[in-house]
Amino acid sequence: MKNLSRLSAVAVIAAFMMSPLAAQELYQIPPDMETRWASFENNTAAKGQGGTDNGKAKGHSFEFMAAGETKVLMNVTGAGIIQRIWLTISDRSPESLRSLKLEMYWDGASTPAVSAPLGDFFGVGLGRKTAFQNALFSDPEGRSFNCYIPMPFRKGAKVILVNEGKGSTMLFYDINFQRVPPHPENTLYFHTYWSRKTKNELAKDFEILPLVTGKGRYLGMNMGIITDPIYQKSWWGEGEVKVYLDKDGELPTLNGTGTEDYIGTGWGQGVFAHDFQGCLVADTAARSWAFYRYHIPDPVFFQKDCRVTIQVMGGDMLPKVREYKAKGASLIPVSVAGDNTFIKLFDEQKAKALEDKDFPSGWVNFYRQDDVSATAYFYLDKATHTLPVLQPVQERAVGLATQAK
Repeated sequence: MKNLSRLSAVAVIAAFMMSPLAAQELYQIPPDMETRWASFENNTAAKGQGGTDNGKAKGHSFEFMAAGETKVLMNVTGAGIIQRIWLTISDRSPESLRSLKLEMYWDGASTPAVSAPLGDFFGVGLGRKTAFQNALFSDPEGRSFNCYIPMPFRKGAKVILVNEGKGSTMLFYDINFQRVPPHPENTLYFHTYWSRKTKNELAKDFEILPLVTGKGRYLGMNMGIITDPIYQKSWWGEGEVKVYLDKDGELPTLNGTGTEDYIGTGWGQGVFAHDFQGCLVADTAARSWAFYRYHIPDPVFFQKDCRVTIQVMGGDMLPKVREYKAKGASLIPVSVAGDNTFIKLFDEQKAKALEDKDFPSGWVNFYRQDDVSATAYFYLDKATHTLPVLQPVQERAVGLATQAK
């Protein structure tokens, strides 16, 4: 009975997350569904039109993509579901992965539901490439990009890639989708939002997902952090994730306990990759971390609106925090953990100057300023959203750590 209950729960999750075909038994054929692939060998995904170039012998597997060029990867009409996107490029430097812009349009919309830097979209922040696999993305051998998020559309889908960088690259891809009967009314559209603050405003939470209105599901995020060297090797991950749901006011409904806690680990953050949570980059030399959390077994639904933030906060022992402050670091002490004591500096009105002799001794949590970026993934009951447009390439790509191609 216990095994049956567990299998039923898994089946419910799979049915919600995946396409109708993926939720079927492998030996059954769902009615009125047709499999299609869009690639350079059949860019229109038309029936019986694959591999026409070079006498049908591998004539169009890739194209060169020059600086400033746009490639239409898929443009189809009718109802369907994108089930897998695979892509690889020859220039996989951080600058390239931040300069290439991936956009997706549903049902003939004039504004994209998805607009994000290529590398960040495929699950790794900071434009960093590393071999990994989780429930939504994979990167075999660190040389390719795979996305398995189901993306339904009712009237059509258009996927484009724009090279906003200074160099050229070779591009290979295929997009696998199903043509399907009309979707039920409760079918949601897939969206993303990407943003970066190279230096966040002190004591102001970073918005992973600004307020989005409608009915939907917050699917999760991947995030990148480049710490400011003025804080030396201090811990940066005390910030709590907050999820504001359905007309929440100043306080959220969902509130985490810390950055590494949110992705399922604790007492610091090293490299690991699990199905729904992980940290793919923990580079202390480059002061860079990239991590993710996907709410698949623990869905986050909203009926009216949703907003997701994270505090930019770190910690260190009092003598070091005093040192950072003396050297010009921007910081605001928040709390102090001592021997069997925890002092809430704001609640207890103990916000004395760090230099005061009677400032509480111990581990000091403090607001700080770092370089923060994030990709938020969500479903919405409409094909477009009104969130800010993607930042210019200069803001996306500046100051990234050097990484071999």
